[in-house]
Amino acid sequence: MSRKCSYSRETRETRVEINLDIDSRGDIVISTPIPFFNHMLTTMFSYMNSTVSLVAIDKNPFDDHHIVEDVAIVVGEALDRCLGDRVGIKRYGFVVIPMDDALVLVSIDISGRGGAYIELNLRRESIGGLAIENVYHFIETLANRAGITIHVKQLNGVNTHHIIEAVFKGLGMTIYEATRIVEPGFVRSTKGVLDG
Repeated sequence: MSRKCSYSRETRETRVEINLDIDSRGDIVISTPIPFFNHMLTTMFSYMNSTVSLVAIDKNPFDDHHIVEDVAIVVGEALDRCLGDRVGIKRYGFVVIPMDDALVLVSIDISGRGGAYIELNLRRESIGGLAIENVYHFIETLANRAGITIHVKQLNGVNTHHIIEAVFKGLGMTIYEATRIVEPGFVRSTKGVLDG
């Protein structure tokens, strides 16, 4: 089985398109105007064991906010579409990622109820064209659009690059784990649905 989807969004500020296959490990092609964001998205999708093509164009390049927000919207919407009715998925994912000095916990619930709860101590204002505040904004927007509860907690670390990269690795690994089909036809919820 392969869960594939495409999604695009165009506003006066940006144009973002994605083609995503969450069940096939393949090429990862990421193009945004933010170098470090490209690195983190590539990392996340790589650890999701996915195939993806994502292109984001900034029509009004004032800063990185609009691109980060709209990419998060598009990734979240695409993931939601790939999952469909969420029948049979494991639902939960949890990992603690070490990366040199950094140690980060990521835990998710594909519940249909989006929410992000983030505890990070990041010391830089930006890295590679990405404002640190937009790391939080990306996770929050992704959570809301995909209907996923995401908890991120920094347990150790001082190097901003290492901490953020551990976060995106953790997101990829937990999304992969939680989206696996483990009980076909069964909804892991006492409500009988995972739609929020």
